[in-house]
Amino acid sequence: MAFLGNSVRDDRHSRMKALMDRLGLDAIAFTTADFFQFATNFSTDVQPWERPIVCIIPRNGEAFVILNELSTNHWRYAAEDQRLWVGDASFYAEHPRVGARAPLVGQWAEMVAAKLKQAGLGAARIGSDGAGKLASAVALLPKAKLELIVDELRELRWVKTEEEIALMRRIAELSDWVQDRYREAIRPGRLVQEMDMAMAAQMAEKGAEMFPGEHLEILRCWTLSGPASAAPHGDGRQSGARISEGDGLVNIVIPRVNGLVIENERTWFCGTPTPQQVALFDAATAACEAAAAAAVTGNPVSAIDEAAQSVIERAGFGAYILHRTGHGMGTLGHEFPEDMAFNTRPLLAREVYSAEPGLYVYGLGGFRHDDTVVVGATPEVLTKAPKDLRSQTIR
Repeated sequence: MAFLGNSVRDDRHSRMKALMDRLGLDAIAFTTADFFQFATNFSTDVQPWERPIVCIIPRNGEAFVILNELSTNHWRYAAEDQRLWVGDASFYAEHPRVGARAPLVGQWAEMVAAKLKQAGLGAARIGSDGAGKLASAVALLPKAKLELIVDELRELRWVKTEEEIALMRRIAELSDWVQDRYREAIRPGRLVQEMDMAMAAQMAEKGAEMFPGEHLEILRCWTLSGPASAAPHGDGRQSGARISEGDGLVNIVIPRVNGLVIENERTWFCGTPTPQQVALFDAATAACEAAAAAAVTGNPVSAIDEAAQSVIERAGFGAYILHRTGHGMGTLGHEFPEDMAFNTRPLLAREVYSAEPGLYVYGLGGFRHDDTVVVGATPEVLTKAPKDLRSQTIR
């Protein structure tokens, strides 16, 4: 099975308890969807600002969660599959009814406070990823204290276990397969959005073969063609856009399986590129490779960005940089740390980063490759789709 198992749970929860010991906390509370999944292995199906959720991991005692009734059967399916890392779940209702079986949403704070008291946490110091509605629950316990420890909790997500990296390798294989399908799909006159939807459909079929019964999310199969690709996130005019002969294209392939994400982006040419396009392509390619090579244990995090930027500046294209070289990867597509270019702490083995330096020339287009890289004594590039000029030119 591809879903994350008990060894990942044990690693994450042991690091949570070590953090509690270091900070003198009695429990950690997770209220955001990504941290909730990180702690429980449950992919939330609600927006927590609308339907609040909480997972409590005590330093001593059993963890528990409180969820909206909408998640009842989703939670049950996951429990039957033995995927969950928390066994104690309570649910609240979001609509009144005769003989209600659960507290109503308006009683959420009282429900959480009662559960905390029942767990022996009525006078606890609780660290959390957010306050919001949780603050109103803790306020009902005069001796309890809620502390925001967002930065410390983010640190828990930097380093991946070997099992997580093994799954990310397989996800990267899926993304490489999709890039090969793009090579077959790019042609003049094709609607860009139609092509991306066709690629997503093929990813769904291949994903069903590779990860049957798992939680595959196709976060992006997205392409920008021609001058529009000079805007890294598009020009806002995608509907009806077609590939033209001579266009450079930048595509993004991002699958997520069981709460882990990788990124795979490539630059393509539909027809023979001009000398200017080749020069920009070569600089982007060399910068991507330099960034990946700098992801060495002990280097500062900023070394990844510095390596890519140095290549681009030596090529004379520094004015075309519009963003940092990358970001952490993991539970979210954009993981922590997000301040790569200014972060001087040492890289840790088994952190995972995107290496995606880009060049953006208004009126011409964008030039960007993106690889997912594991930090190590020798960095491991998970995404292996070609990025040489010959492979990326569709004639």
